[in-house]
Amino acid sequence: MIRRIPQLAILLCLFTAPFASAGPTDAETRGEAIAADVYARERGFESYRMDMEMILRDRQGQESVRRMQGTVLEVSGDGDKHLIVFQAPADIKHTAFLTFSHADKPDDQWLYLPSLKRTRRIASDSKSGSFLGSEFSFEDLTSQLPRKFSHTYIAEETVADRTTFKLERVPRYEGSGYTRQLLWIDKERLVTLKTEFYDRRGALQKTLETGGYERYEGGLLKPAWMTMQNHQTGKSTRINMSGYKFRDAGISRQDFLPQRLEYVR
Repeated sequence: MIRRIPQLAILLCLFTAPFASAGPTDAETRGEAIAADVYARERGFESYRMDMEMILRDRQGQESVRRMQGTVLEVSGDGDKHLIVFQAPADIKHTAFLTFSHADKPDDQWLYLPSLKRTRRIASDSKSGSFLGSEFSFEDLTSQLPRKFSHTYIAEETVADRTTFKLERVPRYEGSGYTRQLLWIDKERLVTLKTEFYDRRGALQKTLETGGYERYEGGLLKPAWMTMQNHQTGKSTRINMSGYKFRDAGISRQDFLPQRLEYVR
């Protein structure tokens, strides 16, 4: 019995060593590096404001249009703050949506509804729900910080005549409505051109296409439009973005306080 113990120990080491020493694969390392580069390219804007037009299209092709103003405040060391205020039509005017994105904890989100004259906090288990009837979810309208996902490089592919990196992205946070996402990132410009979202059953749910990128001060690239197509409902939502203003003196940090959403115009 005494002689068998060393042999048993050697066998255990042989079987367990590969699992103990396993580290990230080359595909994972490359995927994380690309995601980090994409995020780094977006930094340094401090703040900006933009005009937004949301076009909702049902499966019969009928459209309704909403107009909003979006404001983003850069936060060092954490996720950014996003504010959307609706300006038209009248039945949704002054509705305000505020997001505090976070890297290492669940995002904070609030929605002010003028019809109820109150601000409600969006619960974590509700963030996969539709944002005011659009094909975007609350979860979609937040900063996509790399640390919130794991990234794996898949291949190079061509999208819209551009060479792209194809990555798989898997949410690390709880309560996501998605099991995974596939991203096509422009290899030269490091901007996302296309994203596929797979639901909790693993089925393709939505595709987001983004384009019309223009270069602004400091070399920042911002899109002119993005379209979310829901393959399961046959509906789509397009958001057009224009009039970008960086470091606008009219941007007030007071507007990013949840208790003041009812006063934001």
